Amino acid sequence: MSQLQSKNVGIPGVQQPNRVCDDRDCPYHGSLRVRGLLIEGTLIKYRASKSGVVMRTYLYYDGKYKRYERRSSKIHVHVPPCLDVKEGDKVIIGETRPISKSVSFVVLGKR
Repeated sequence: MSQLQSKNVGIPGVQQPNRVCDDRDCPYHGSLRVRGLLIEGTLIKYRASKSGVVMRTYLYYDGKYKRYERRSSKIHVHVPPCLDVKEGDKVIIGETRPISKSVSFVVLGKR
C-alpha cells in the first residue's frame, strides 16, 4: 500500500486521518482489522506510548427500584500516532483482536 494512501475502515461517520504513520496496529495504515463493538467515550488518560484509557458512561435499569442508574466503565485502548487526540476528547473506539493483555480496542477518531 502506498504511504500517502490510507484505507477505509468501513465505519460511517469516522473521518480518515490527515497524517501518515508507520504503526502496524493502526487500522488506517497498518494491518489491524476493526470488528465487533463500536463505543463512544471520553479519553481520560493518554500518557503511555500509543495507549490510553477511555471512560464510557451508560444507563443500567435496576428492576427492584424500577429506575435507572448511571454507571461507567474504563476501557484500555490503542491510540495510533496518526490521530490528533488529547485527554478530554470525545472519541469513538472499535473492537479489534487482542493487542496486549488488556488492550482489545483502538481509537478510530474524534466525535
